[in-house]
Amino acid sequence: MKAWIPLTLVLALGAAAHARATCIYPQAPAAPPDGATATKDQMVEAAHDFKRYNGEMNAYLDCIKLERDAVTPKDPKKLTAEERKAAEEQEKVLDQKNNAAVDELTAAVGHFNEQLKIFKARPPQ
Repeated sequence: MKAWIPLTLVLALGAAAHARATCIYPQAPAAPPDGATATKDQMVEAAHDFKRYNGEMNAYLDCIKLERDAVTPKDPKKLTAEERKAAEEQEKVLDQKNNAAVDELTAAVGHFNEQLKIFKARPPQ
């Protein structure tokens, strides 16, 4: 029975490595146009870019979650101290990747929303 534990860990880590290879970090769009001077077409195009980016980032975050689930031991009590430590370190790295991606997404979309608010506050032209 104990032979299955390392084998299970190897399979889980292999699945995580495969998942890691498919998690593609999306590139943020260029800075949004200045809301004080942008045209409607520029703002609409920027909105499309940020919606695309949001969708791609959500797919990346889902991929990171799958990767984390793959490295999380189902029964950590059956792992050796070394295996448990390795799994915890991988979880920590994946949590950091997740948090950094969420922070970047929040900042980028927040900046776009600021410019959109400025654009909408302008008098009609």
